[in-house]
Amino acid sequence: MSDSARTTTVLHLRINLQGNLQTQENWNMPVHLHGLWKGGLGVGHSAHARAMGGHSFGEDAEVAARRGPTFRRRALGKELRRLREKADLTIQDAASGLGFSDTKLGRVETGHNSLPRVEDLEKLLDRYGVDDIDDRDSVLTLHRDSLSRDPYTPYRDTMPSGMPMYVGLESDAREVRTWQPMYVFGLLQTENYARAQFMAAKPVEETTTAFVENNVRLRMERKQLITREDGPLTLRVILDESALRRMIGGPGVMGEQYEEIERLSALDNVTIQVLPQKLVTFRADINFAVLDFDAPVDPIAQSDIPGTITVTDKPSEVWKYNRRFDAMRDEALGPSATAGFLHQLAREIE
Repeated sequence: MSDSARTTTVLHLRINLQGNLQTQENWNMPVHLHGLWKGGLGVGHSAHARAMGGHSFGEDAEVAARRGPTFRRRALGKELRRLREKADLTIQDAASGLGFSDTKLGRVETGHNSLPRVEDLEKLLDRYGVDDIDDRDSVLTLHRDSLSRDPYTPYRDTMPSGMPMYVGLESDAREVRTWQPMYVFGLLQTENYARAQFMAAKPVEETTTAFVENNVRLRMERKQLITREDGPLTLRVILDESALRRMIGGPGVMGEQYEEIERLSALDNVTIQVLPQKLVTFRADINFAVLDFDAPVDPIAQSDIPGTITVTDKPSEVWKYNRRFDAMRDEALGPSATAGFLHQLAREIE
Protein backbone atom coordinates (compact mmCIF):
# COMPACT_ATOMS: atom_id res chain seq x y z
CA MET A 1 0.00 0.00 0.00
CA SER A 2 1.09 3.60 -0.10
CA ASP A 3 4.21 4.62 1.78
CA SER A 4 3.12 8.16 2.48
CA ALA A 5 2.10 9.44 5.88
CA ARG A 6 -1.66 9.27 6.23
CA THR A 7 -4.09 7.81 8.83
CA THR A 8 -7.12 5.25 9.30
CA THR A 9 -9.76 3.82 11.56
CA VAL A 10 -12.99 3.28 9.72
CA LEU A 11 -13.49 0.93 6.79
CA HIS A 12 -16.30 1.95 4.43
CA LEU A 13 -17.36 -0.84 2.09
CA ARG A 14 -19.41 -0.26 -1.03
CA ILE A 15 -20.60 -3.27 -3.03
CA ASN A 16 -22.81 -2.84 -6.04
CA LEU A 17 -25.10 -5.56 -7.33
CA GLN A 18 -22.59 -6.50 -10.03
CA GLY A 19 -20.27 -7.59 -7.24
CA ASN A 20 -17.58 -5.00 -7.86
CA LEU A 21 -15.26 -4.36 -4.97
CA GLN A 22 -14.90 -0.81 -3.79
CA THR A 23 -13.28 -0.07 -0.46
CA GLN A 24 -12.37 3.16 1.24
CA GLU A 25 -10.37 3.45 4.41
CA ASN A 26 -10.10 6.64 6.48
CA TRP A 27 -6.73 6.86 8.15
CA ASN A 28 -5.77 7.80 11.70
CA MET A 29 -2.48 5.92 11.46
CA PRO A 30 0.30 6.73 9.01
CA VAL A 31 -0.11 4.63 5.92
CA HIS A 32 3.63 4.12 5.78
CA LEU A 33 3.31 2.35 9.11
CA HIS A 34 1.45 -0.59 7.65
CA GLY A 35 3.68 -2.00 5.11
CA LEU A 36 4.72 1.26 3.51
CA TRP A 37 3.13 -1.56 2.99
CA LYS A 38 -19.27 -16.36 -17.63
CA GLY A 39 -20.64 -19.50 -18.64
CA GLY A 40 -22.63 -22.06 -16.74
CA LEU A 41 -21.41 -24.47 -14.14
CA GLY A 42 -20.05 -27.59 -15.79
CA VAL A 43 -19.64 -31.03 -14.34
CA GLY A 44 -16.98 -32.70 -12.24
CA HIS A 45 -13.93 -30.58 -11.48
CA SER A 46 -14.97 -27.81 -13.88
CA ALA A 47 -16.29 -25.52 -11.11
CA HIS A 48 -12.95 -25.50 -9.38
CA ALA A 49 -11.04 -25.31 -12.65
CA ARG A 50 -13.08 -22.30 -13.77
CA ALA A 51 -12.89 -20.64 -10.37
CA MET A 52 -9.12 -21.07 -10.41
CA GLY A 53 -8.68 -19.74 -13.90
CA GLY A 54 -8.92 -22.97 -15.81
CA HIS A 55 -6.39 -24.83 -13.69
CA SER A 56 -7.18 -27.94 -11.74
CA PHE A 57 -5.38 -29.09 -8.61
CA GLY A 58 -2.28 -29.95 -10.60
CA GLU A 59 -1.31 -26.33 -11.14
CA ASP A 60 2.35 -25.52 -11.74
CA ALA A 61 4.63 -24.29 -8.99
CA GLU A 62 4.78 -20.68 -10.16
CA VAL A 63 1.00 -20.36 -10.35
CA ALA A 64 0.54 -22.11 -7.00
CA ALA A 65 3.08 -19.78 -5.44
CA ARG A 66 0.81 -16.82 -6.24
CA ARG A 67 -2.36 -18.42 -4.93
CA GLY A 68 -2.70 -17.76 -1.25
CA PRO A 69 -5.83 -17.61 0.89
CA THR A 70 -6.72 -14.08 -0.26
CA PHE A 71 -6.63 -15.10 -3.93
CA ARG A 72 -8.77 -18.15 -3.18
CA ARG A 73 -11.26 -16.10 -1.15
CA ARG A 74 -11.72 -13.78 -4.11
CA ALA A 75 -12.01 -16.73 -6.52
CA LEU A 76 -14.61 -18.36 -4.26
CA GLY A 77 -16.50 -15.08 -3.94
CA LYS A 78 -16.56 -14.62 -7.69
CA GLU A 79 -17.92 -18.15 -8.18
CA LEU A 80 -20.59 -17.67 -5.51
CA ARG A 81 -21.65 -14.40 -7.12
CA ARG A 82 -21.87 -16.13 -10.53
CA LEU A 83 -23.99 -18.93 -9.05
CA ARG A 84 -26.29 -16.43 -7.33
CA GLU A 85 -26.79 -14.45 -10.53
CA LYS A 86 -27.37 -17.66 -12.50
CA ALA A 87 -30.12 -18.51 -9.99
CA ASP A 88 -31.56 -15.01 -10.60
CA LEU A 89 -31.38 -14.06 -6.93
CA THR A 90 -30.57 -10.72 -5.37
CA ILE A 91 -28.02 -10.74 -2.61
CA GLN A 92 -30.84 -10.08 -0.13
CA ASP A 93 -32.86 -13.04 -1.45
CA ALA A 94 -29.83 -15.30 -1.29
CA ALA A 95 -29.07 -14.51 2.36
CA SER A 96 -32.67 -14.45 3.58
CA GLY A 97 -33.36 -17.05 6.23
CA LEU A 98 -29.87 -18.60 6.14
CA GLY A 99 -28.63 -17.15 9.41
CA PHE A 100 -26.33 -14.43 8.07
CA SER A 101 -26.86 -10.99 6.60
CA ASP A 102 -26.77 -9.85 3.00
CA THR A 103 -23.92 -7.54 4.05
CA LYS A 104 -21.86 -10.52 5.14
CA LEU A 105 -22.62 -12.36 1.91
CA GLY A 106 -21.62 -9.28 -0.04
CA ARG A 107 -18.26 -9.20 1.73
CA VAL A 108 -17.81 -12.90 1.01
CA GLU A 109 -18.52 -12.30 -2.69
CA THR A 110 -15.88 -9.56 -2.87
CA GLY A 111 -13.32 -11.63 -0.96
CA HIS A 112 -13.22 -9.37 2.08
CA ASN A 113 -14.55 -12.04 4.41
CA SER A 114 -14.35 -15.79 4.54
CA LEU A 115 -17.33 -18.04 5.18
CA PRO A 116 -16.02 -20.10 8.11
CA ARG A 117 -18.93 -22.53 8.47
CA VAL A 118 -19.12 -25.14 5.74
CA GLU A 119 -22.79 -25.54 6.65
CA ASP A 120 -23.44 -21.98 5.49
CA LEU A 121 -21.79 -22.68 2.14
CA GLU A 122 -23.83 -25.85 1.69
CA LYS A 123 -27.04 -23.88 2.36
CA LEU A 124 -26.04 -21.38 -0.32
CA LEU A 125 -25.31 -24.16 -2.82
CA ASP A 126 -28.74 -25.66 -2.07
CA ARG A 127 -30.39 -22.30 -2.63
CA TYR A 128 -28.48 -21.82 -5.89
CA GLY A 129 -29.57 -25.25 -7.13
CA VAL A 130 -26.11 -26.79 -7.29
CA ASP A 131 -26.95 -30.51 -7.08
CA ASP A 132 -24.07 -32.24 -8.84
CA ILE A 133 -21.82 -33.91 -6.25
CA ASP A 134 -18.59 -33.16 -8.10
CA ASP A 135 -19.52 -29.52 -8.57
CA ARG A 136 -20.33 -29.17 -4.88
CA ASP A 137 -17.09 -30.88 -3.88
CA SER A 138 -15.10 -28.53 -6.10
CA VAL A 139 -16.61 -25.43 -4.50
CA LEU A 140 -16.18 -26.94 -1.03
CA THR A 141 -12.50 -27.63 -1.77
CA LEU A 142 -11.98 -24.05 -2.88
CA HIS A 143 -13.72 -22.94 0.32
CA ARG A 144 -11.44 -25.10 2.46
CA ASP A 145 -8.34 -23.71 0.78
CA SER A 146 -9.57 -20.16 1.31
CA LEU A 147 -9.59 -20.71 5.07
CA SER A 148 -5.88 -21.45 5.36
CA ARG A 149 -3.67 -19.07 7.31
CA ASP A 150 -2.37 -15.95 5.59
CA PRO A 151 1.42 -15.63 5.83
CA TYR A 152 1.08 -12.16 7.33
CA THR A 153 -1.35 -13.18 10.10
CA PRO A 154 1.24 -12.51 12.86
CA TYR A 155 1.20 -8.83 11.87
CA ARG A 156 -2.56 -8.36 11.94
CA ASP A 157 -2.42 -6.43 15.22
CA THR A 158 0.05 -4.04 13.58
CA MET A 159 -2.07 -3.42 10.50
CA PRO A 160 -5.20 -1.25 10.41
CA SER A 161 -8.53 -2.44 9.06
CA GLY A 162 -8.31 -3.40 5.40
CA MET A 163 -4.53 -3.63 5.25
CA PRO A 164 -4.38 -7.43 5.73
CA MET A 165 -6.52 -7.87 2.61
CA TYR A 166 -4.32 -5.56 0.57
CA VAL A 167 -1.15 -7.32 1.70
CA GLY A 168 -2.76 -10.65 0.83
CA LEU A 169 -3.68 -9.38 -2.62
CA GLU A 170 -0.19 -8.03 -3.12
CA SER A 171 1.33 -11.41 -2.29
CA ASP A 172 -1.04 -13.12 -4.77
CA ALA A 173 -0.47 -10.62 -7.60
CA ARG A 174 1.31 -11.50 -10.83
CA GLU A 175 2.29 -7.90 -11.60
CA VAL A 176 2.20 -4.54 -9.82
CA ARG A 177 2.45 -1.21 -11.61
CA THR A 178 2.82 1.77 -9.33
CA TRP A 179 3.40 5.52 -9.33
CA GLN A 180 5.04 7.08 -6.27
CA PRO A 181 5.40 10.88 -6.11
CA MET A 182 6.37 11.23 -2.45
CA TYR A 183 8.48 8.33 -1.16
CA VAL A 184 10.42 5.37 -2.43
CA PHE A 185 7.97 2.54 -3.07
CA GLY A 186 7.82 0.16 -0.09
CA LEU A 187 9.00 -2.96 -1.92
CA LEU A 188 12.13 -1.10 -2.99
CA GLN A 189 13.03 0.26 0.43
CA THR A 190 16.07 -0.70 2.48
CA GLU A 191 15.59 -1.66 6.10
CA ASN A 192 17.28 1.55 7.22
CA TYR A 193 15.10 3.74 5.00
CA ALA A 194 11.94 2.02 6.24
CA ARG A 195 13.02 2.30 9.87
CA ALA A 196 13.85 5.98 9.45
CA GLN A 197 10.34 6.60 8.10
CA PHE A 198 8.71 4.88 11.04
CA MET A 199 11.00 6.49 13.59
CA ALA A 200 10.32 9.99 12.22
CA ALA A 201 6.60 9.39 12.77
CA LYS A 202 6.99 7.67 16.15
CA PRO A 203 6.85 10.73 18.47
CA VAL A 204 4.07 12.35 16.46
CA GLU A 205 1.90 9.27 16.10
CA GLU A 206 2.81 7.97 19.59
CA THR A 207 3.71 4.51 18.36
CA THR A 208 5.99 2.10 20.19
CA THR A 209 9.42 0.75 19.30
CA ALA A 210 7.86 -2.72 18.98
CA PHE A 211 5.33 -1.28 16.52
CA VAL A 212 8.13 0.22 14.46
CA GLU A 213 10.16 -2.99 14.40
CA ASN A 214 7.16 -5.16 13.52
CA ASN A 215 6.32 -2.92 10.58
CA VAL A 216 9.91 -2.82 9.35
CA ARG A 217 10.00 -6.62 9.53
CA LEU A 218 6.68 -6.86 7.66
CA ARG A 219 7.95 -4.57 4.92
CA MET A 220 11.14 -6.58 4.50
CA GLU A 221 9.09 -9.79 4.25
CA ARG A 222 6.85 -8.20 1.60
CA LYS A 223 9.95 -7.18 -0.31
CA GLN A 224 10.79 -10.86 -0.82
CA LEU A 225 7.93 -11.01 -3.35
CA ILE A 226 10.23 -9.58 -6.00
CA THR A 227 13.21 -11.81 -5.21
CA ARG A 228 11.56 -15.19 -4.53
CA GLU A 229 12.70 -18.02 -6.80
CA ASP A 230 9.25 -19.37 -7.70
CA GLY A 231 7.16 -16.87 -9.64
CA PRO A 232 8.68 -13.57 -8.50
CA LEU A 233 6.37 -10.59 -8.67
CA THR A 234 6.74 -8.47 -11.80
CA LEU A 235 7.17 -4.91 -10.57
CA ARG A 236 7.02 -1.73 -12.66
CA VAL A 237 7.66 1.46 -10.71
CA ILE A 238 7.64 5.11 -11.71
CA LEU A 239 9.22 7.37 -9.10
CA ASP A 240 8.90 11.12 -9.17
CA GLU A 241 12.28 12.78 -8.78
CA SER A 242 11.03 14.44 -5.59
CA ALA A 243 10.51 11.02 -4.00
CA LEU A 244 14.22 10.35 -4.48
CA ARG A 245 15.31 13.75 -3.27
CA ARG A 246 13.20 13.72 -0.10
CA MET A 247 15.72 13.22 2.70
CA ILE A 248 14.84 10.21 4.87
CA GLY A 249 17.28 9.27 7.64
CA GLY A 250 20.17 11.35 6.34
CA PRO A 251 22.68 11.14 3.48
CA GLY A 252 23.99 7.72 4.49
CA VAL A 253 20.54 6.17 4.45
CA MET A 254 19.72 7.83 1.12
CA GLY A 255 22.97 6.70 -0.47
CA GLU A 256 22.30 3.14 0.57
CA GLN A 257 18.74 3.45 -0.76
CA TYR A 258 19.97 4.65 -4.16
CA GLU A 259 22.29 1.64 -4.36
CA GLU A 260 19.42 -0.70 -3.49
CA ILE A 261 17.17 0.75 -6.18
CA GLU A 262 19.96 0.28 -8.71
CA ARG A 263 20.50 -3.31 -7.57
CA LEU A 264 16.81 -4.19 -7.80
CA SER A 265 16.42 -2.48 -11.17
CA ALA A 266 18.89 -5.00 -12.59
CA LEU A 267 16.44 -7.86 -11.89
CA ASP A 268 14.61 -9.17 -14.95
CA ASN A 269 11.23 -8.79 -13.23
CA VAL A 270 11.76 -5.23 -11.98
CA THR A 271 11.53 -2.04 -14.06
CA ILE A 272 12.14 1.34 -12.42
CA GLN A 273 11.79 4.70 -14.13
CA VAL A 274 12.22 8.26 -12.89
CA LEU A 275 10.02 11.21 -13.88
CA PRO A 276 12.25 14.32 -13.70
CA GLN A 277 10.94 17.38 -11.85
CA LYS A 278 11.86 19.77 -14.67
CA LEU A 279 9.76 17.89 -17.20
CA VAL A 280 6.51 19.67 -18.09
CA THR A 281 4.10 16.77 -18.36
CA PHE A 282 1.17 15.01 -16.73
CA ARG A 283 1.86 13.55 -13.32
CA ALA A 284 -0.78 12.13 -11.00
CA ASP A 285 -0.96 14.02 -7.73
CA ILE A 286 -1.70 10.87 -5.73
CA ASN A 287 0.19 7.62 -5.54
CA PHE A 288 -1.49 4.49 -6.86
CA ALA A 289 -0.89 0.89 -7.80
CA VAL A 290 -2.58 -1.49 -10.24
CA LEU A 291 -2.38 -5.18 -9.35
CA ASP A 292 -2.86 -7.92 -11.96
CA PHE A 293 -3.59 -11.54 -11.04
CA ASP A 294 -3.84 -14.90 -12.73
CA ALA A 295 -7.40 -15.67 -13.85
CA PRO A 296 -10.09 -15.53 -12.59
CA VAL A 297 -9.32 -12.76 -10.11
CA ASP A 298 -9.85 -9.33 -11.68
CA PRO A 299 -7.23 -6.56 -11.53
CA ILE A 300 -7.53 -4.00 -8.77
CA ALA A 301 -6.44 -0.39 -8.44
CA GLN A 302 -5.35 1.12 -5.14
CA SER A 303 -4.97 4.86 -4.73
CA ASP A 304 -4.47 7.53 -2.10
CA ILE A 305 -6.32 10.80 -1.84
CA PRO A 306 -6.00 13.08 1.19
CA GLY A 307 -7.24 11.12 4.18
CA THR A 308 -8.49 8.17 2.15
CA ILE A 309 -7.21 4.99 0.55
CA THR A 310 -9.37 3.40 -2.12
CA VAL A 311 -9.23 -0.14 -3.50
CA THR A 312 -11.47 -1.03 -6.44
CA ASP A 313 -11.84 -3.73 -9.08
CA LYS A 314 -14.34 -1.69 -11.13
CA PRO A 315 -13.07 -2.09 -14.74
CA SER A 316 -13.57 1.56 -15.68
CA GLU A 317 -11.55 2.72 -12.67
CA VAL A 318 -8.76 0.21 -13.24
CA TRP A 319 -8.61 1.38 -16.88
CA LYS A 320 -8.21 5.01 -15.75
CA TYR A 321 -5.26 4.18 -13.54
CA ASN A 322 -3.62 2.08 -16.24
CA ARG A 323 -3.98 5.02 -18.63
CA ARG A 324 -2.37 7.38 -16.12
CA PHE A 325 0.48 4.97 -15.54
CA ASP A 326 1.07 4.55 -19.27
CA ALA A 327 1.11 8.32 -19.81
CA MET A 328 3.78 8.85 -17.14
CA ARG A 329 5.76 5.80 -18.22
CA ASP A 330 6.00 7.17 -21.75
CA GLU A 331 7.35 10.52 -20.48
CA ALA A 332 9.68 9.21 -17.76
CA LEU A 333 13.34 8.50 -18.34
CA GLY A 334 13.91 5.07 -19.82
CA PRO A 335 14.83 2.24 -17.42
CA SER A 336 18.42 2.29 -18.68
CA ALA A 337 18.81 5.88 -17.42
CA THR A 338 17.82 5.08 -13.83
CA ALA A 339 21.29 4.07 -12.60
CA GLY A 340 22.94 7.21 -13.96
CA PHE A 341 20.25 9.40 -12.43
CA LEU A 342 20.79 7.76 -9.05
CA HIS A 343 24.56 8.22 -9.31
CA GLN A 344 24.02 11.95 -9.89
CA LEU A 345 21.75 12.23 -6.84
CA ALA A 346 24.30 10.37 -4.72
CA ARG A 347 27.05 12.81 -5.73
CA GLU A 348 24.82 15.74 -4.79
CA ILE A 349 24.31 14.55 -1.21
CA GLU A 350 27.94 13.64 -0.52
